[in-house]
Amino acid sequence: MAGINRRTFAALAGGSIALSASAIARSQAAAAPLQGKEYHVVRTTDRQKPKVGMLLYPGLTLLDLVGPQTALNSSCDIHLIWKNKDPMISDTGVVVQADTSLDECPDDLDVLFIPGGPGQVAVMRDDAMLRFIADRGERAKYVTSVCSGALVLGAAGLLQGYEAATHWAAMPLLPLFGAKPVDKRVVKDRNRMTGGGVTAGLDFGLTLVAELAGEQTAKIQQLAMQYDPEPPFDVGVPAKAGPELTQAAIAWMGGVGIDMRDVAAQAARDMGKYTATAKPI
Repeated sequence: MAGINRRTFAALAGGSIALSASAIARSQAAAAPLQGKEYHVVRTTDRQKPKVGMLLYPGLTLLDLVGPQTALNSSCDIHLIWKNKDPMISDTGVVVQADTSLDECPDDLDVLFIPGGPGQVAVMRDDAMLRFIADRGERAKYVTSVCSGALVLGAAGLLQGYEAATHWAAMPLLPLFGAKPVDKRVVKDRNRMTGGGVTAGLDFGLTLVAELAGEQTAKIQQLAMQYDPEPPFDVGVPAKAGPELTQAAIAWMGGVGIDMRDVAAQAARDMGKYTATAKPI
């Protein structure tokens, strides 16, 4: 898997996506009637909810975020975090918006979460963002990711010495950060919890709910979501798909020219700047 380019891992790790003025205008116009109204589901509880910080950034993979957020929302106090609260475009063109700036983010989080997506390359090169991620991650009770978000954790020096999961096409890059790749939907190693690619975010989210709020709550949430998957084809990982279909998928995802091995290798050399215990491999 050497020479992995941006779309080689399913829009997991290419260049940033620019936000057009027209997209911003459409988003702001659509949001205007919603100001001051609550549409999300809120369930009361007699205990303090865990604080979960979920990073947003332009070009994130939407399902990496929405799957875990859906599972966690009822049990947790979720902060959607970015540098500002301007609208931004996800990898599929859906406009999203943070509700918490970096300065507003709680200092001590129960969970720090990083999704994957093509815009992550810019995050992996952003000194201020990596310092923020490392700062919150070193104090968080759980440091977590889904899909290629694990590479961002690695770039911040937060995966060295830990087992981790990521998208199958990004697995060869984890050792650059001193992490041990594990081919599972969800991997928990001490206080690190990482999910595989995209759809694994639901498994990850429910597993994390069980950690934070108990297995019974997680089971109720799974039933409420009717999460009982029956995929139409049993080809979701290369071991099941076989080499011919895997190569076809790589070709289908390929074509936008950033070599993620170079990006990850440079990030791995720099990770000691952000987490003192992380040493270049």
